[in-house]
Amino acid sequence: MGKSGGGGPVFRITGARSSLTEDVRGRQRRYVVSMLVRTLCVLLAVIFWDVQRYVAFVALAGGVLLPYFAVLIANAGREKAPGLPSTFAVPAETPLMLGPGGTGGGGAAPAAPGPVDE
Repeated sequence: MGKSGGGGPVFRITGARSSLTEDVRGRQRRYVVSMLVRTLCVLLAVIFWDVQRYVAFVALAGGVLLPYFAVLIANAGREKAPGLPSTFAVPAETPLMLGPGGTGGGGAAPAAPGPVDE
């Protein structure tokens, strides 16, 4: 990797989020896979109804409950950007300066109350 022409720092974007198009494509893929599993569960319920009734009930329960979880998984939202620093991070060694009259220092002590010249 070469140096930048301006001599400034060079930043890498390896911690950047995926694009919105990739995110939507991934959500659609997860939802389609979930619906295929649901279809398989319903087909298994039909096939096993007269053979093994308890397997059919389990498959039917999966076919009924899976759409709810598929929507939750598909709409989970975009992932958080990994490793980005907080905007409001304040180093511990930096004292807060509030100015005159504040409790944090940074200015002269407040004046003692006395007569006001007009």
